[in-house]
Amino acid sequence: MENNIRAIALDVLIKIEQNQAYSNLQLNQTLQKTNVKDIDKGLLTSIVYGTIQRKNTIDFYLDQLLNKPIKKKDRWVLSLLRLSIFQMIYMDRVPDHAIIHEAVEIAKQRGHQGLAGLVNGILRKLQREGTDEMDKKAAGGAERAALTYSMPQWLFERWSTQYGNEDAEKMAESNLLSSPVTARVNTMLATREEVLQLLEQEGVSAEEGELSPEGIIIKEGYLPDTEVYKKGLVTIQDESSMLVARSVAPVQGETILDACAAPGGKSTHMAEMMKGTGKIVSLDLHKHKIELIKKQAERLGLKNIDASVLDARKADEKFELESFDRVLVDAPCSGFGVIRKKPDLKWSKTEEDVLKLASIQKYILDTASQMVKPGGILVYSTCTVDKEENSEVADWFLKNHPEFEWDPEFSEKMPENVRTFILDGRSDLQIMPHYFNSDGFYIAAYRKKTTGGEKHA
Repeated sequence: MENNIRAIALDVLIKIEQNQAYSNLQLNQTLQKTNVKDIDKGLLTSIVYGTIQRKNTIDFYLDQLLNKPIKKKDRWVLSLLRLSIFQMIYMDRVPDHAIIHEAVEIAKQRGHQGLAGLVNGILRKLQREGTDEMDKKAAGGAERAALTYSMPQWLFERWSTQYGNEDAEKMAESNLLSSPVTARVNTMLATREEVLQLLEQEGVSAEEGELSPEGIIIKEGYLPDTEVYKKGLVTIQDESSMLVARSVAPVQGETILDACAAPGGKSTHMAEMMKGTGKIVSLDLHKHKIELIKKQAERLGLKNIDASVLDARKADEKFELESFDRVLVDAPCSGFGVIRKKPDLKWSKTEEDVLKLASIQKYILDTASQMVKPGGILVYSTCTVDKEENSEVADWFLKNHPEFEWDPEFSEKMPENVRTFILDGRSDLQIMPHYFNSDGFYIAAYRKKTTGGEKHA
C-alpha cells in the first residue's frame, strides 16, 4: 500500500502539472475514486500538498542534482523526483532507503531501466551528500527567504513591503504547515455539543473551534464519510470564513444577496442563521458552481436559498435597486490567504493578476452596493492578505460612495479575540494565517445611510 500511495500521489501531481488542475479538487476527486484506506489518506494528502508547497526549494536542489535536463516526454519523472525528495528532506515517516526503492520501482513500471537508474542515482546522491553544500549557493535577502519558505520571490517582497519582514516571514512559515480541518455546525439541526458527541460515536475526534460558536476542529477521522456530515449537521468551512456571515448578521425574514456565492459556504451559513426564513439570493458566474450551492442547500435541509447563474457585475440589470436588506460581496481574489489548502496558487498567480483582480473587485462592489436598502448592510470580503485587494479596495469604495459609512456595529458582531485587530474608526478586519491557525481573510462592513450622501460619478 505504501508504494501504491506514492503511485497515486504521482498521478495527482502529474494531472496538476499537466492540466493546471486545482490541487484540492484533484486530490478530493482521487480520494473519492480510489480505495485509499482512511489511515493512508493523511499520508497521500501530505505528500501531494507538501511536494507542491516546497516546489521551488525542491527544484533548487534538483537543478544541482541533475547533470542534464530530463527529456520532454519523460517530464513525469520530475514529479516522481520531487515527491521523493520532499519525503527525504521534509518527512521522517519512511526511511530514505525505502523511499528510494519505491521511486525506482515506479520508474521501472512507468518507464524503463534507464529512467530507473537516473532516479536511483539522483536520490542516492542526495542521501549521501545532503543539502548543506547546495544551500550555500542560495543568495541572501528575499531570494533566500523565497527558498526557505518555498514561495515566489516577488510575493515575499510584496508581503514584506505591505506588512514588514517579520510578519511576512511568520505568514510564509505558517503557509507551510498543514491546514486543520474545520467545520460549521448546522444549528438548525443540532448544537455544537450534540455534534461533537455524535462524531465521537462515529470514531471522529473533534473539539470546539476558536473563532466561531458554530465552529469545530477535526483532530482525527474523515468527516465526509460520517452520518453527521451526510445528514447535514455540519459543513466543512474554515473558521475565518465563518466570520463573514456573522459580519453580515442576517435577521430572520430578510432578503439577502450573496453576489459571488459559490461554493455556498457563506450562503448556507446565513440561511442557517435565519432559521430557514426569508430568502438568500445566491449568484455565481458558472452553472456547475451553482449546482454545488444547490447540493449544499439540499444536504443541509435549507429551502430559503435561491441560487442562479449571473455575473455579479450585472446584478443591476436583474434586480431592483435598493431591494436587499443586506448584501455580501465575497469577491474573486488571488487566494493568498488559503495557500495551505491550495498551494498551487502561489505558483500560478502573478503580480499582474493582483492588479487585474482589484479592478474586478471594485466593479462588483460598485454594482452590488446599489442593491442595498437605505439603512442596510454591505459586506466586502476576500480570502487573501494582499492590501491592494483588501484595505485599498475598501478605502476606495468609501471614498467614492459617501452614501455609505463604516458599520458601527461591526466590532460587537466579531468574537472578542479578534476585536483587537480592528483599527479605531474603521469596520474592517485582516486575519493572517498565523493569528489563529486559520485561513487569511479580509472583511469590511458598511452601512448605507438613510439620508444624505450622493454617490460620486
